[in-house]
Amino acid sequence: MRIDLHCHSTASDGTDSPAELVVAAHLAGLDAVAITDHDTTAGWAEAAAALPPGLRLVRGAELTCVSPDGRGGQATVHLLAYLFDPHAAEVVAEYARTRAERRSRLHAMAGRMAADGYPVDADTLLADLPDDVPAGRPHLAQALVRAGVAASVNEAFAKHLHGRNGYSVPSRRTPLVAAIEMIKAAGGVTVLAHGFAHRRGPTISAGVIADLVPVGLDGLEIDHPDHDEAARAGLRALAARHGLVTTGSSDYHGTNKTIRLGAETTPPEMLSAIAELATGAELLVGS
Repeated sequence: MRIDLHCHSTASDGTDSPAELVVAAHLAGLDAVAITDHDTTAGWAEAAAALPPGLRLVRGAELTCVSPDGRGGQATVHLLAYLFDPHAAEVVAEYARTRAERRSRLHAMAGRMAADGYPVDADTLLADLPDDVPAGRPHLAQALVRAGVAASVNEAFAKHLHGRNGYSVPSRRTPLVAAIEMIKAAGGVTVLAHGFAHRRGPTISAGVIADLVPVGLDGLEIDHPDHDEAARAGLRALAARHGLVTTGSSDYHGTNKTIRLGAETTPPEMLSAIAELATGAELLVGS
């Protein structure tokens, strides 16, 4: 079986619609795929309705969190949450908060850029985004590409959205421990995403990860395009020491990134372990 447990759609910052994502996964030869959009479950229903015969769908999300890094600072951390109840009261409240905060932040960033002469309009940018889509810098990057300011999303980030030019606006992220507790209470499974992807910025230490296990952390994403061999070896040793599930995934975003579906995969026994741990939702299989 070929299994990819970290993929994004237009419900957040991918370029494939949820329906296109599951069809693309089927055409790529995958047997199971997870839809893990940022801080939203908005794509679940569309993906489920379009599921090709035999393809398994893991419904999930990627939560944006913050945590002490174990070195005296703070780090932005991403948590993959699988098979949780999207109607749990705490989940609904948290998603409403993050959506509102994301939209306010994007509006402020676009306003700062417009004041400096960039051809972007903050009100139009938000009006073009459905209410249940978590707004973020990728949408601003796409606007810069459409305006001809950048040739690609990657170039827009590298030249204009790197955070060192006064356009960035701080965000209020969910504490990682609180996010783990929330998803566990909603019957879900928690996996730390690209935990040692050092080139992305500050990461949490092995000691911090170990401290998350008794809180409810279930697994580690190990085989990821942003992990070198040393990072993979370190995470694999941590997982073995603490009895954690291990996953691999592409972090697919469609044409916003160059990574293809199934570039990294998860062993079948690990998907079985995730399904067994979950009490909030089930795997779906296309018929």
